[in-house]
Amino acid sequence: LFGRPLKTSEAHTQTVGPFSGIPILGLDALGSASYGPEAALTVLIPLGAIGLGYMREVIAAILILLAILYFSYRQTIAAYPNGGGSYTVARENLGQTAGLIAAASLLLDYLLNVAVAISAGVGALQSAFPALQAYTLALCLFVLLVVTLVNLRGVRESGLAWAVPTYLFVASLLCVIAIGVWKSVATNGHPPPVAAPPPLAAATMPVSAWLLMRSFASGCTAMTGVEAVSNAVPIFAKPKVDNARRTLMLICSLLGILLAGIGYLAHAYQIGALDQRRAGYQSIISQLVAAVTGRGVLYYVTIGSVLAVLTLSANTSFAGFPRLCRLLAEDGFLPTGFANLGRRLVYSVGIVVLSVLSAVLLVAFGGITDRLIPLFAVGAFGAFTFSQAGMVIHWLRRPKQGNISFVINAIGAITTGVALVIIIVAKFAEGAWVTILIVPALVATFSGVHRHYQRVSNEIYPPETLQMWKVRPLRIVVPIDGWNRISERALRFALRISEDVTAVHVTDNPTNQALIDVFHTRIETPARDAGFRQPRLEIIHSPYRKLFEPLLEYIESIKNESPDKLIAVVIPELVQSRWWEYLLHNHAAAGLKTMLLLSGDQRLIVINTPWYLREKKT
Repeated sequence: LFGRPLKTSEAHTQTVGPFSGIPILGLDALGSASYGPEAALTVLIPLGAIGLGYMREVIAAILILLAILYFSYRQTIAAYPNGGGSYTVARENLGQTAGLIAAASLLLDYLLNVAVAISAGVGALQSAFPALQAYTLALCLFVLLVVTLVNLRGVRESGLAWAVPTYLFVASLLCVIAIGVWKSVATNGHPPPVAAPPPLAAATMPVSAWLLMRSFASGCTAMTGVEAVSNAVPIFAKPKVDNARRTLMLICSLLGILLAGIGYLAHAYQIGALDQRRAGYQSIISQLVAAVTGRGVLYYVTIGSVLAVLTLSANTSFAGFPRLCRLLAEDGFLPTGFANLGRRLVYSVGIVVLSVLSAVLLVAFGGITDRLIPLFAVGAFGAFTFSQAGMVIHWLRRPKQGNISFVINAIGAITTGVALVIIIVAKFAEGAWVTILIVPALVATFSGVHRHYQRVSNEIYPPETLQMWKVRPLRIVVPIDGWNRISERALRFALRISEDVTAVHVTDNPTNQALIDVFHTRIETPARDAGFRQPRLEIIHSPYRKLFEPLLEYIESIKNESPDKLIAVVIPELVQSRWWEYLLHNHAAAGLKTMLLLSGDQRLIVINTPWYLREKKT
């Protein structure tokens, strides 16, 4: 399913160039061209046809911000050729806390991108096939599964797999825009639609700065994913910086053309947003293509490519999320498993975690794009702002290297910061407050993980020379439930490593003479005859049939009696050969081992002596 395992030395085969880099890292940005303008128009629905007049100004503001981000991230790529995401830039230049806030914002953005991209893609599919509207959530989860499996196969494979739908999407949508603009120019800005879009509702409220701010905030989702290239510079073939910059230029140029074209044609053809939760929903792209070319071959090719790119634009997160988790894990802010390469030289743990969290998000919001949009842009613009502010400090420390770069990043920091404030204010009541709570919670989690690793490191490092003066005699306790081959093996092992061995039997029988007799004849006598010191038998009466508590109390008493000795508990354990046999036996040995380990005593050693059940041979 995932292909043959790859050696670490084969990592160079997984690098990509601009052609493959766009499908891997640009799908989020390019795909957002289809739902970014729609998100902005959805807010303008109460203005009716009047709202379309202001759509041009909203798109123009977004394009200016996109250009600033492009020039800003060009500087970041050159300054951080090993991967200059918001986390790295902010941590190195603004401090650890700022870096963690940027990382939390970016992780949240990646997560929401998966949910928004897939739900928007399924929405595009439902525009062409309305009968599928009843299966929204199931379709979202199926697409998520496919994207996850392809990414687990490796970076290069995902780039090749998504190349055809990516370039088909760009070509078909550019073709539609070119035809639409030509028709509009030929008719002095009033082209007749081939398939008329639904009529716009009458205005229900006047134009206000607040409404336009909210529209801009929603439209800014079209810029999510622009940072992905700077995060993933190491995946590019040499020269890495040049290839990364070319990829960023192509992504931003294509995105700008698509946004400008969609914004212009939406006004020319009088196309407004519809409610996705109501019957008869059509996306902006569906209405636009039908109005320009009709519902012919080009319509279905375009809608099919939009569906593919929207659903696959989640791939940008599958490229960026695991790599950011790897950086955090290497710095001790996430579990170390996130830093381990899988069998296909991808960070499998990060991919799986992203997939599971995205599925939870899709289920929670029912796969509806409009419900997810308010949560989306806050994380992205938080990361943008910290990254640009970090680059300003970076250039201030190197005044001779780039005054122009300083100015570019300063403009980027100011504009993205202002956009972030607008987004938070405009979207606060619609759900952005959730993001504002989640980011500090993530930062607190990172800090807690880091404190744990620091405590472990301080305790076990640096390594010391072998401390012979701490070598102590060993006293062994062997819990037994009777005399059988399992307990015989445990006692035999105990006698090999110590002469001070005690077998302990906990029972509700106050005498248990039978075990005493067996111990004398089958254990003490053979041990004496073989020249070993005889093991002792300790029977603990437990009238209430408790097992762990009497054993733990006995071991504690031994610690107090022998403060100069190490205490080893040798636990006999039956290991079943078949899974169903596991259900037929108790697991007191595993429970006892857990209780002993949780006691946290450095003088206590826990040893297992497993007895493996053999399969019956025929």
